[in-house]
Amino acid sequence: MLILLTFSQNHLELFSCKDVDTVLKRIDNSHNIWLRCINFRDRTGTAKIVNYFQLDPSRTDMIFNRSIIGVDEDIEDCLFDGYEILTHQIKNREFQVARGSIVLGRNFIITFEIIEIKVLTILINNIQKRIIDIQEWGVDYILYLIFKDILNNYHTIFDYISRQLDDLEDEVLANSADETTYHKIAAMRQSTRSGRRNFQNIKSLVARMNYEDFQWISQPVKALFNQELVYKVDNLWQEYQALRAWMSELMEIQRDNIASKTSERINRLTILSSIFLPITFITGFYGMNFQHMPELEQPWAYPAVIVIILLIVFGSITFAKQQRWL
Repeated sequence: MLILLTFSQNHLELFSCKDVDTVLKRIDNSHNIWLRCINFRDRTGTAKIVNYFQLDPSRTDMIFNRSIIGVDEDIEDCLFDGYEILTHQIKNREFQVARGSIVLGRNFIITFEIIEIKVLTILINNIQKRIIDIQEWGVDYILYLIFKDILNNYHTIFDYISRQLDDLEDEVLANSADETTYHKIAAMRQSTRSGRRNFQNIKSLVARMNYEDFQWISQPVKALFNQELVYKVDNLWQEYQALRAWMSELMEIQRDNIASKTSERINRLTILSSIFLPITFITGFYGMNFQHMPELEQPWAYPAVIVIILLIVFGSITFAKQQRWL
């Protein structure tokens, strides 16, 4: 799906279509443009978009193969940012990561979304309803709004993770969890790494704005990045580190719990083996074929051996329970 938003001081229009040529014909270069390409896997169509906006042809491979994560500094035809965004969706115990690309030019911004990013859908709906006013701004302001909403969404995700960890912590501390719990925490910890890359990506972008002659971001939008987004990133980074530390601590406790349970099982098996060791010793004697074993001729010999064996078993079990080994 292709969604085209064109805007200027006196104009705001939203158009959606699946056909690339139809969308490109609707573009008026006298306006600012935001083109969303959602779940768009047409390589030829991607090449047409790249060519229409006079971007380097290699951008097609970058967009289609997601070869760049972070800001590309090698080619200066646009501001190209390959992103990974943590989402609420969970698959195979891991949070799903939305990947794609953002392309920022003079009067256009293009977002390529492998899966639809809900925060961008909400953003474009708010713009359409004029809840958010963008008509006095350029396309770089759209980039600021995108990053701002992505960072705000991380607060929601981290809050969800915190609630999950609260439940898992109760299981771990009560020693009622199993190896599945450990793997669940480990998978959650591993999947949150994309958040770190998001924060580092935005901080590196802000650093480039401040220390280079950065043509793609205007001075007012630079000020917004510095005033709001840097502060949000720092807060989220601290929250991220706290969650990672919490997950590591729970993993360590659960690992000790699993080791303790394994050790307990081994101890019980060892005790059971020691109970049957003297029995094996006794039966070993009667398994040998000696000619002169006087008790073999006594009628009470067999019952007596059985009684001795049972006394050894019950006595060993009683002693083990008294010592709390069983």
